[in-house]
Amino acid sequence: MRAKFLFCFMILTTFLQSHATLILAEEKIPILEEIVVTATRYEEKTTSIPASVTVISEKDIKESTAQTIPDLLRTEVGIHVNDITGNRRTFTVDLRGFGETASFNTLVLVDGRRVNGPDLSGVDWTEIPLERVERIEIIRGGSGSVLYGDNAAGGVINIITKEGDKLKGGGEIATGSYSTFKSDAYASGSLDDLSFYLSGRYFTSDGYRENSDTEAKDLGVNLNYYANGIMKLHISSGYHKDDTGLPGALKESDFAAGISRTGSKNPNDFADVEDYYVQAVPEIYFLKDNIVKVDASFRKRNWLSFATGDWGNFTGDSEIKTVIFSPQILVKNSIDRVRNNLILGFDYQNADNDIVNESLFFGFSSTGMFDLKKKDYGYYFHDEINIADSLYVSGGYRHDRAEFTFKFKPSSPERIVMDEDAYTAGVNYVFFKKSYVYCSFSRSFRYPLLDELYSFVTNTVNTGLVPQTSDDYEVGARYYFSDKAYAHLNFFRINTKNEIFFNPMTFTNENLDGKTRRDGIEVSLNAEVNKWLTVRGGYSYLNAKIKKGEFKGNKVPDVPKHKATVEAVSSLGRGFTFMLNGAYIGGRPFVSDFANAFSNQNSYFVFNGKITYQWKALIAFLEINNITNKEYSEYGVIGGFPIEKSFYPSPERNFLVGLSMKM
Repeated sequence: MRAKFLFCFMILTTFLQSHATLILAEEKIPILEEIVVTATRYEEKTTSIPASVTVISEKDIKESTAQTIPDLLRTEVGIHVNDITGNRRTFTVDLRGFGETASFNTLVLVDGRRVNGPDLSGVDWTEIPLERVERIEIIRGGSGSVLYGDNAAGGVINIITKEGDKLKGGGEIATGSYSTFKSDAYASGSLDDLSFYLSGRYFTSDGYRENSDTEAKDLGVNLNYYANGIMKLHISSGYHKDDTGLPGALKESDFAAGISRTGSKNPNDFADVEDYYVQAVPEIYFLKDNIVKVDASFRKRNWLSFATGDWGNFTGDSEIKTVIFSPQILVKNSIDRVRNNLILGFDYQNADNDIVNESLFFGFSSTGMFDLKKKDYGYYFHDEINIADSLYVSGGYRHDRAEFTFKFKPSSPERIVMDEDAYTAGVNYVFFKKSYVYCSFSRSFRYPLLDELYSFVTNTVNTGLVPQTSDDYEVGARYYFSDKAYAHLNFFRINTKNEIFFNPMTFTNENLDGKTRRDGIEVSLNAEVNKWLTVRGGYSYLNAKIKKGEFKGNKVPDVPKHKATVEAVSSLGRGFTFMLNGAYIGGRPFVSDFANAFSNQNSYFVFNGKITYQWKALIAFLEINNITNKEYSEYGVIGGFPIEKSFYPSPERNFLVGLSMKM
């Protein structure tokens, strides 16, 4: 399959370049589209990307009611967000309907640096505070697997942090419901060829439920150095620490016994996290627009947690050190009006997870010490041909290899090796100003996680678990009614083989014995109606089903078939601005209910609002979340002995009021 793909792509490239003169006579179409870096790791116009692309700008962030990055993402079409604990600490963010495994099928980057963990901890969305974010780029679908490798089956979300320019500073202070208090400050500046951006944040809240308190501290810095137009050195670093209570789920029998929605059956459970990283990215420019870049980073994450249940209690102390080294080269060339951009790269990632577990399991106590490692190697290329600014043809290929090492006693086997290939091909055609249509095909993959391969219950390595692969077919169009109004329509089908899931009946991680299929439609609208009103909205339909095997015909858990969002931003004059957003989430099976043996989780519709008043450099604001005081639960699971439905209740109506200042 690999050889056929490479051969076909080379033939297509040769054919298009040799027949380019058939199109060169057409009038050049001006392109004024926004620029993204996520799709190719370098700056690229969205009109050339054969995928559904969203860019959330700094202006969009300011005009939102969001307090966290997942809060911001929940209003985007086709993205399902769950706040599990209800205290804005633990989230799942799902692109394209992977449900309970969404955290392992959505690749999250910060300034291009992978933040998905090699274990079941997934993505820590609190690592980067929203106040530090300049923009967010979302590339839906599996094409990101070629450039980034593992975890990108549903799509890629790249969080891009702020960089320094002119000398300025500012800060914000806010307080609200549940004894919430937060403050942040920043300073930015430049001196000759050096620029900097420094930021800090403190947040504390008792949370909506008992034992849902959280305290978080963050520091961040970005440095850029430019050398005579031939080199740029970017250095980024961040530190995060939080201490958080874990209230746990409430079962139907708990409610029947009289416990309130704000109560907890796990008053002593907690998770404490300390996380820091440093990233250095030198770029060297040669022969005009060609670039050599090396992206290197180090991250250390410590996680201490305590959990209780009917079975006993468990204390886990985990330290993960991750080193990433990614050299890349971008080569640009042109023949008349035919332009070619070729990217070649290599990725190396080494994750070392040291674990100490202490457990009391049905009266039996034990202590385990483990050293689990994952090394990942991948080489790739991606090529894009642009003909007369109207036609883009792109494709790429990646070969990837993962080595898993398990050091504990007894240990059999000590090492597992897996190999996978990813590839993508797509076509874009710009037909009217910035409007374009596209179609694409992508093959993506996901390796098992360290603690999916290794079972802490049986103290064994699961040698039968294999990587999952997905084939993604997409076609879509974006039409601009004007420079300030557009609609986007996208159709997709994802066929997944060997999908990895946790079987609650066997208490093991397994590959589904049947193919899963996700058929979807995504529609979005964005319009600046006039100077004082901007409206946005979206609707997604997603049918995620298991096609064969033990669960044939069943729905994939925690995937709503219908989701709709609406937003409005209105400048009321005299310094006042009003923002309102709402989201409808349809019914969906409970997490772990692959047998579809229980009724669905209830649908819900929630509205949030915000009003700001600006006077010179001061901005006062009031946020109201869950305006209608809706009683709902974003996240629900089946579990316990005997198995029953359990809920993580979401907050009632709550407020936040604050003041920010810019200097």
